[in-house]
Amino acid sequence: MRELYNHQLRNLCDEIESMGKLCDNALNDAIKALQQGDQELARSIYQSDFVIDQKEREIENLCLSIILHQQPIASDLRLVSASLKLITDLERIGDQAGDIAEIVMNLDYTEKSNFKLIEDMALAARAMVNDAIKAFVTQDLALANQVIERDDIVDDYLVKARDQMVSLITEQGHSPVTIVDLIMMAKYLERIGDHATNVANWVIFQQTGEHPDKNTGALGSLMQA
Repeated sequence: MRELYNHQLRNLCDEIESMGKLCDNALNDAIKALQQGDQELARSIYQSDFVIDQKEREIENLCLSIILHQQPIASDLRLVSASLKLITDLERIGDQAGDIAEIVMNLDYTEKSNFKLIEDMALAARAMVNDAIKAFVTQDLALANQVIERDDIVDDYLVKARDQMVSLITEQGHSPVTIVDLIMMAKYLERIGDHATNVANWVIFQQTGEHPDKNTGALGSLMQA
């Protein structure tokens, strides 16, 4: 019985890592599609979101099976409960990668000179996602805290993108539709940064029983397990 239990816990970690890679790949492909104007790549991301959704359902079922049949306690219970929470954030990252891809499929590339800030923001957000997943896989608390701290960088990009779009509105010759598309992508990327931060928070909760509140700092208001 204990061997089965340990196998289920290992499988849970493996499945979350697999889901994390799917989300990271979707976001990476969305960035490539944006940089290259590759509508076919963008379409493949948008159409394959169901794979991430299916993975989320499989992990949810595994977590519920562990709770119902194994009745985990202490650190094992934190692993299962944190997993149930963080897969929701991973699924949203996948959704927002798809939202970005949908915009790319209709983006006006005559405005390509104005994409640089969004591309830089996308790379920063993707780095957060990648490191949040890595922090879970390696149980690296220091890396999880770094992810949380870097959320401010992505937030700053959103402010810069807003200011850039306001400037473009006042200039002649820019497409209003493209300006709206770019600010929407910036908002999706800001949300991706928030979800990566949430994943990092759940890594810390799993290890320590404390959940950092990003609104009061990485180690601010703590929720006891």
